[in-house]
Amino acid sequence: MKRLQSDNSIYAFAPSMDPALTASPHETVIFETIDAFGGQIKTSEDKLENLDFSRVNPATGPLSIEGAMPGDTLAIHIEKIELPEQGAIVTGEGMGVLGDEVEGHVTKILPIRDGYVHFDDLKLPVSPMIGVIGVATGGKAFPTGSAHQHGGNMDTKEIGEGTTLYLPVFQPGGLLAMGDVHAVMGDGEICISGCEVSARITVKIDLIKGVSMRWPIVSREEGLYIVVSLPSIDDALHEATREAVLFLQDRRRITFAEAAMLASLAVDIRISQLVDPYRTVKAFIPREITGGELF
Repeated sequence: MKRLQSDNSIYAFAPSMDPALTASPHETVIFETIDAFGGQIKTSEDKLENLDFSRVNPATGPLSIEGAMPGDTLAIHIEKIELPEQGAIVTGEGMGVLGDEVEGHVTKILPIRDGYVHFDDLKLPVSPMIGVIGVATGGKAFPTGSAHQHGGNMDTKEIGEGTTLYLPVFQPGGLLAMGDVHAVMGDGEICISGCEVSARITVKIDLIKGVSMRWPIVSREEGLYIVVSLPSIDDALHEATREAVLFLQDRRRITFAEAAMLASLAVDIRISQLVDPYRTVKAFIPREITGGELF
C-alpha cells in the first residue's frame, strides 16, 4: 500500500504543483497528516498568537492519479481515519464568529480515549473528519486555509469515514492533498477551530472519466451534500441552493419551478463553517429523492 508522509506538505492549492507520489485509479493510499497548527501546539501554554503562521494548515500531498485529466472527476472513498491520544482547540481576540467578545488567547488540550474527546468533565463522541481536502485549481491559487470549487478548507463534518467525496479535476493528475483533521467539530466551527489533530487517513481513489462537476459533492448513506465555498455567506447560501435545485431538475426531469418546490419540501441548506476567508455552505439532498447514485 502506498503512503504519503507528512513531510510532503503544501500550503496552497495552485494550478501547477509537483506531485509527491503517483497512484493508479482504484489504488488505496495512506496520507499521514499534521494538525492544522503545524504541530506547534502541544500544551495549553502554546497560544495561537505566537504561532508561525507560515506553518499553519499543511496539507499532505499532492498525489497524482494516473489518467486523470481536466473534465474528469475524482471519487475519494474515505475508509479510515486514525487519531492520536490528544487534540487541541484554540480561540482568541478577533478569532471566530464571536471574536469581538473573547478576551486574550485560550488553548485547551483535549484528551482522546475510549471513543470520546474529553472537554473538562464532558465526553463528546469522536467523529473524525477531514477539514482540508482538495485538488490543483483551474485558475488562481488558493491557500490551504480557504476553499472553492477545487475543495480545500471546506471544514465540512460529513467528510469522514464511510464517505465518498467527489472532486472535479482541473489539472493533469488531479493532484490531491489533504490535512486539517478534526476528532470532532460542530457545524460552523464558530471559535475558529475544532479538535485539531494529526491523523493517518486511508483512502481509495477512483477516476470517473469524462464527467465534470461545478462543486464538490459528498456522498453518504443518508444522501448527498453539495458543498459551496464563496467569499460571503449570502452568496454561498444562494449558490448551494441553486445547485441543489438544478441537480433535482436534472435528476427528476422536472421544471426549475417544480425542482425549487421539491427542494423547499425536502432539501436542507446547512452551514459547514463561518470562519475561513471563503464561507462554506452545504445543500443536503436525501437519498430517496436523488434519483439514484451520483454516477
